[in-house]
Amino acid sequence: MTRRPLRVGIADLRRHPGTRRRFHETVTFSGIEISTASVPDDAPIEVDLELETLSNGLVAEGTLQVPWRGECRRCLQMVDGLSNVKVKEIFEPSPTEGETYPMSEDIVDLEPMVRDAVYLALPLAPLCSADCAGPAPESFPTGPERIEESEKAPDPRWAALSELHFEKSDDDE
Repeated sequence: MTRRPLRVGIADLRRHPGTRRRFHETVTFSGIEISTASVPDDAPIEVDLELETLSNGLVAEGTLQVPWRGECRRCLQMVDGLSNVKVKEIFEPSPTEGETYPMSEDIVDLEPMVRDAVYLALPLAPLCSADCAGPAPESFPTGPERIEESEKAPDPRWAALSELHFEKSDDDE
């Protein structure tokens, strides 16, 4: 049987509502990515939570440390970062979709909550530094040549406008 580190036995907690227990685990996930950043496969994600039982549920509150990697949105260099995410979620036997997570009488699976929080921790527009100015123009010598405005051929659809001539009135001066 494969050990699932985010499945936590809570039978002892459920017997005494209001009881708290610290939970700390280092986990790894693979394939967590969005269009701009990803969690490197097998990168350690630190899960540090306090579990507190309610009369009909459980609250998981704490932090996650999520390592990520992505391209700087300005200079396109690879950037490594670490996001610290605060979480506070409710688990219930009959969860409300999109608001709470499911739990059973004696086990709570924290993995769906941790995965959701990890996805939300990834930056949408990574930066290598706050003052990154982007690539230097001289670093792209083979870029597209710029055509001067006077060298551009006029759009034939506007050719009739070139034949218009306006007289200056006394008001224009």
